[in-house]
Amino acid sequence: MSTSLLISAFSPFPSLTLSLPSSTRVSEVYENLADRYPSLPSSFEDSHLVLRRHNGRVPAPEATLESLHSDDGESQLVTLRLTPLILGGKGGFGSQLRAAGGRMSSQKTSNNDSCRDLNGRRLSTIKEAKKLQEYLESEPERQAAQAKARKAKLEALEKKLGYNNGEGSSSGTSAPVTTEAIVEHVLAGKKHKFDDHEYIDQTKELSENAKSAVASGFLKKRKNKKQKLSPGPSRGDTNATEI
Repeated sequence: MSTSLLISAFSPFPSLTLSLPSSTRVSEVYENLADRYPSLPSSFEDSHLVLRRHNGRVPAPEATLESLHSDDGESQLVTLRLTPLILGGKGGFGSQLRAAGGRMSSQKTSNNDSCRDLNGRRLSTIKEAKKLQEYLESEPERQAAQAKARKAKLEALEKKLGYNNGEGSSSGTSAPVTTEAIVEHVLAGKKHKFDDHEYIDQTKELSENAKSAVASGFLKKRKNKKQKLSPGPSRGDTNATEI
């Protein structure tokens, strides 16, 4: 009893139809393929090739073609596909992906500010309105804290000025401290920027005039010195000129 065997291979090998005895084992089918395709490896074990069924299952090498017939037993056609084995790693990539996905989901933040409520207002607008309301409600407390800080600073300055005035007075009693004295004391310790442009321009002009005067004086002195060192006309030349 023979079995029709249809084998579909990968490129560049074409599909092939064989008629083999039903008692032929799957491992022996490869020998017939090697006869038809000389470029295939001679040994099935070293070829890294496998014969699969149309459903993707790999039959055992010892299985016969008769065992691969359909369940009804009427069809004597067996379809196999020759595919190369893909060498993979040790596995575990799926678990790594799941662990990374868990970490990403735990770090994911739920930002719904762009969503709207039932009235059509954005949640970000509602949050800003709440923050503004809380800020306005806490305004008196902030003003009171600022006033308290200013008062404490003023009292510290008053104590400092009163202590200094008490040291300088002969009677030993400190004079009353006014607000103007405190302001003057505070301003005395600050740095002030001198911003008189007219004065700065006049200063620059005077400096340049002084430099020019000094330079011209040196030039005149140098010219006079050269005139004194230059030789005058001789006496013989003078007499010849008079004759």
